[in-house]
Amino acid sequence: MQNQIEISQQQNDLPLPGDPNLVTPAEELASLIRMGEGKYKYSVEDFFRTPEKTAYKLSPDGKYISFLGTYKRRQNIFIQKIGEDTSIRITSETERDISSYFWANNNRLLYIKDSSGDENFKLFAVDKDGNNSIDLSPFDKVRIQLIDKLEDSPDEVIIGMNKNMSQLFEPYRINIVTGEYQQLAHNTNPLEPVDRWMTDHKGKLRIATKIVGGTNTVLMYRAHEEEDFKEVMTTDFRVRVSPLFFDFDNKSIVYVSSNLHRDKSVIIRFDMKTGKEVGDIIFQHPDVDVSELYFSKKRKVLTSVAYNTEKYHFHYLDEHSKIIAQRLKQALGNYERWITGKNRNEDKLIIRTFSDRSLGAYYLYDVENDHLDKITDVSPW
Repeated sequence: MQNQIEISQQQNDLPLPGDPNLVTPAEELASLIRMGEGKYKYSVEDFFRTPEKTAYKLSPDGKYISFLGTYKRRQNIFIQKIGEDTSIRITSETERDISSYFWANNNRLLYIKDSSGDENFKLFAVDKDGNNSIDLSPFDKVRIQLIDKLEDSPDEVIIGMNKNMSQLFEPYRINIVTGEYQQLAHNTNPLEPVDRWMTDHKGKLRIATKIVGGTNTVLMYRAHEEEDFKEVMTTDFRVRVSPLFFDFDNKSIVYVSSNLHRDKSVIIRFDMKTGKEVGDIIFQHPDVDVSELYFSKKRKVLTSVAYNTEKYHFHYLDEHSKIIAQRLKQALGNYERWITGKNRNEDKLIIRTFSDRSLGAYYLYDVENDHLDKITDVSPW
């Protein structure tokens, strides 16, 4: 009996599996229980209700903010000059919500809308005063994919359309004022479909990937838009080399998320001419794949990487971005924070906060003056 007691005590002294720091303390559990006391009323509508104002963005010159708001029970675009309290509605969609939109230049916005519920998403353009609206994909049963907003060519955009064959998307450069378009490449083989097109920093179409045999991916590259695409490498479903964007000299080096010769994807540079990784790993994580890399178009520097464990994390690569993140954390606390919009000069930012308990809010941040203004709560109810 004595031996059984000693063995039992030894078993109780063994460390428990897992991380004991993750266990919720008793006082916190009691606090959560107390939150259920009271006369609170919740409805299904409270949880699934569409926000009255969402998807805030900045005009390239930083003078206007825009958002999606409700008009006749549908999401439409509204414009408001910074510093003023009133906004104007510039679209009047009543059949389907506007699913997404962006500023093409200081005067014109583009938006994407489902066509009569058939999931054929079409592209439209409209001036910031609501005039000169035009359908940029005026074809029946055609869907579009955004390839490049062409920030340096303010009257153009590059999209993919399945205009010629329903299952294959081909790239087109479109004038957003006149609606004229130019096809940039062809995608005609359903057995080897091109599933991705990518431009360089000047908006030239220079990278594509196609699927062969259903499971293999062929990475293709060309030095100039006038050349034919050449195959760089072929990988099977176990290997992933995903181009993110070109290096700032705009030549043959691209930043990629790659698990080539390793078990997790890292951020590294890759030479499209040789088909080989170049230099040291920029960022890796011991537990998860890393596939998101961000940069400053104005300053031409890498700014951060993002990866997802139990939540999203950012690792900052330059001091300027790190300082901004520290300021925002000090001002906004432990909410998760995303930069969802910026002006061309990158000195005004739209910040979106959220947590596991709240849809959060939108803020306008003046970088130079370190000034933060709250725009609105996403779910004020």
